[in-house]
This record gives sequence, structure tokens and C-alpha cells, in this order.
Amino acid sequence: MTATNNDWIAPLQAVHTAPGPVPNGFEATSINVPDEVLDDLRLRLGHTRWPDELPDAGWAYGTNRSVLQSLCRAWRDTYDWRATEARLNAWPQYRTEVNGTPIHVIVARSPEPDAMPLLLTHGWPGSITEFLDVIEPLRNPAAHGGDVADAFHVVVPSLPGFGFSGPTPEPGWDVKRVAEAWAELMAGLGFDRYIAQGGDWGSFVSTWLGLVDPEHVAGVHLNMAVGFPGDGEITDAEAVDLTAMGDFLANGCAYQEIQGKNPQTLAYGLNDSPAGLAGWILEKFWAWTDHDGDLFDAVGQQAILDNLTTYWVTGTIGSSTRIYYETMKTGRFATHDAKVEVPTAVAQFPAEITKPPRSWVEAGYNLQRYTRYDRGGHFAALEEPDLLIDDIRAFAQTVR
Repeated sequence: MTATNNDWIAPLQAVHTAPGPVPNGFEATSINVPDEVLDDLRLRLGHTRWPDELPDAGWAYGTNRSVLQSLCRAWRDTYDWRATEARLNAWPQYRTEVNGTPIHVIVARSPEPDAMPLLLTHGWPGSITEFLDVIEPLRNPAAHGGDVADAFHVVVPSLPGFGFSGPTPEPGWDVKRVAEAWAELMAGLGFDRYIAQGGDWGSFVSTWLGLVDPEHVAGVHLNMAVGFPGDGEITDAEAVDLTAMGDFLANGCAYQEIQGKNPQTLAYGLNDSPAGLAGWILEKFWAWTDHDGDLFDAVGQQAILDNLTTYWVTGTIGSSTRIYYETMKTGRFATHDAKVEVPTAVAQFPAEITKPPRSWVEAGYNLQRYTRYDRGGHFAALEEPDLLIDDIRAFAQTVR
């Protein structure tokens, strides 16, 4: 592991030194998006050429135009990236290189000396901005009404090819390779024993970490369960979940097909048009969150724009989708023929896109905790941060 200047992107500039010694092989950095990048974004939003839409189409054909137009107006006229940039820069950040690929990581160490390291991995179409509301209470529970015994050193990397890690410079970055890189990353940061947590692609990466680094992974915590058909009993509620999963696989996976087979073709439009990027991603927030018809009741407009801006200013929407291509090519969505023996917990939220029965999950994991919640969806850290925090804490108490 060696440090890199990450010349791939102008917005990242090392403008301060992180508190404490910088680990060997890392360099301190922060985020400073040039004004001209943000000015260009607003200019492009103002020149969007909108497509037609059938009357009363709603979301039946894809992203609703009026909702998208309202979001893009806010993105152009009122959204303040600098506030989010300041929140990100409140934490020590580093850049490094793993296998020739740049990695950006936030390392928010706890003031508690006995804190457990916790590795949070996002997915697609997410980013590290998903975790802005959970880092501080996880890191410093005593300041948020919690117990000092529940403190974590919180590590939040951007997946290779995503956000401030920048584009992957070579092929082959499937979920197993990311897990191997995360094992190297945690070792380089000096963390010998840690919990791996994630949803979406972070769920698959955390699963693989339980296999490739079991001597250092104390536990795996997932907010999107991974499971395969088995012989166990299925409850009535789980049968309903399976019906919903079948509908998702039949009608909600078009994005997986193109991102898994022709990601470069898609990238030209999404990397050139912020409205196109927003339309592609907003559909997922609409479909995968727990709401009653108003998406922004489930996930605030600010949070969605934070996420979109992260993809836009780093130019990584194309490289982010390559994880689908690479993982489909290797078939490593999950472990299939190997069981994760390290203790595992699942926080199951009702609007999640895949909800395999508990017996299916138990077939592939040493499942120690399985909790079904009555609210929340795919973006747990954004939708229900308190529930997610409490579930991670409760699980960690059993593996510390």
C-alpha cells in the first residue's frame, strides 16, 4: 500500500493535516471542489432539454418528470455543496493506493481508548455522504445519550471507482477484490480487529470480508441480507417478502442489466448531463425507500443532492457502475459454496429490495442476530439512522 497524489481529479486537494500521526502509506487530504466545477453544474442544469412525458404517468414509466424538475431546480438555485463539504472535512481523511487503485477514506477515531473499529461500506447509488448522520453518534456515544462502552473508531472508505476514490484505472474490481483491499486498508490503518458493516454492495463486500479476513473480522453486520434458497421453514411474513423480491427481480432490475453489461454506453449520458444523472438515481431512491408517496419524507432533498453532487464533481458515475460488470463476470455476488463463520447480524428493513427468509440467511452465515423492523428501507443510514445505530451497537456488544 502506497500513497498517491490522485491526479485523476482536481477537486481533491490536501489543504490540512489530519490530527495525529498519518499512517504509513497514507496522505492526509480534504475535499475542496473548485468553484468552476459547481458553476458548470448549475449552468448545465439550467440548459437541460427535458423529454416529453405522458399525461398522468406518475412513476409508471420511470422517474417522474415534475419531481425531477423540482429537484434539479433546487440543485441549481438553492443547494449548498459547501455545507456538506464542511461536514465531510470535519473528519480526518486520507488517500492511499491499493493494488494501483486510489482509495479515499474517512477515519473518525473515538475519544474512547477501548473503542471497536467499525468499517462502514456504502453501495450504489450511494456514497460516503450516506453516513454523515451516523458517524458522530457511533464514534462518541457518550455525547449523544449513549454508553461509552458502545464507542467505535469509524472508518468510511469510498468504494474503488466511486466518489472521492476516483475512477478505477483497470478492470477486475469485483466485490471480492474490494474486500481484499479493505482488509489491507484496515491493516494499514492499524486496526487488528474490526466489525464490517454494509448495505447494497457494502453487504456483499462485508460478506466477503468475513471470508477473506476472518482472523481480523470480529463480526459482520448487514442491512441488506444475502441468502439463497434452502430447506428451512418460511413464515407467512417471509412468503410476502419473497413475492416482493420476485416482483423486484421481474420489474425492478433493468438498471442491473445495462450496468452489468454495457456500463460504458450508459456513462456518456450520465457523466455529461446532471439532470440525466439525477433521473437515473432518483428512481432508485423512489423505489427503494419507505415512504407514502412523498420521497422527501423518507430521505431529505439535501441528502439526495449531497449524493448526486458527490458523483457529479468526481466524475465517477461511469466507473461506479463497473462494479456490476466486474461482479457479474466473476459471479461473486455472494459466497455460494462457503459459509461465513464469523458472527453475523442482519437488520431487516421493510422497504429493502431483497429480503430472503431467515433460514436462507442462516444457511450462509453464522447468524447471531436477526431483527425485522417496521419502518425503513434500502438507505438505512439515511432513513432510520437511530435504528441502524442501535442495531450495530447491540450486535457489537456480543462480539467485543
